[in-house]
Amino acid sequence: MASPTIRDPRSDRLLTPKNAALVIIDYQPVQVNSILSTDRELMVDNVVRVAKLATAYGLPVVLSTVNVATGRNQPTIPALQAALPGAEALDRTTINAWEDIEVNAAIKATGRKKLLMAALWTEACLAFPALDALHEAYEVYPVVDAVGGTSVEAHETALERIVQAGAQPVGWVQLACELQRDWNRSATVKPFMDVLFDPRVPFRAAEEAGSKRH
Repeated sequence: MASPTIRDPRSDRLLTPKNAALVIIDYQPVQVNSILSTDRELMVDNVVRVAKLATAYGLPVVLSTVNVATGRNQPTIPALQAALPGAEALDRTTINAWEDIEVNAAIKATGRKKLLMAALWTEACLAFPALDALHEAYEVYPVVDAVGGTSVEAHETALERIVQAGAQPVGWVQLACELQRDWNRSATVKPFMDVLFDPRVPFRAAEEAGSKRH
């Protein structure tokens, strides 16, 4: 059966490579190691897959860190850096990335109104910019299986808060299928399959490999 005429990818109500941007906030060693709401290795594996999807489908990516310049924190974990070649981390001191002038400007410069968001922790660095973005009429899609909080309660409460404010939760597999949408889009079938079926790389092994490269 022939596929229907493709819908306008910019005005499509679903996520497409032409209407969405990815915002990744604070996947740094201190934050990753403080996660208690989910399996850390699985969470890191998932956010790396999200980053690879963004690269494969050409989504604009805004990457941010906190307190690297002040010396209080370390940069983005190597496994995630490797999945985002060329992405420059915008460092800040604000807990709420939306309140940082450079991060705010970078998000708005993408020209995309649908924002995929992944951040640590859920209760702070995801919730605060998500709420602000929603207030400014952006559509926010937290990637729920790639984020985590300092407790199950903190994580779930934060997700509930932003969903009640209008956020639309998405998982990374759903995201992959939503971006691909049609097997006739042959240029991205192989990247889709590569991301979907890559063997899981344990967090510690990925970190050790990253450390050896630097």
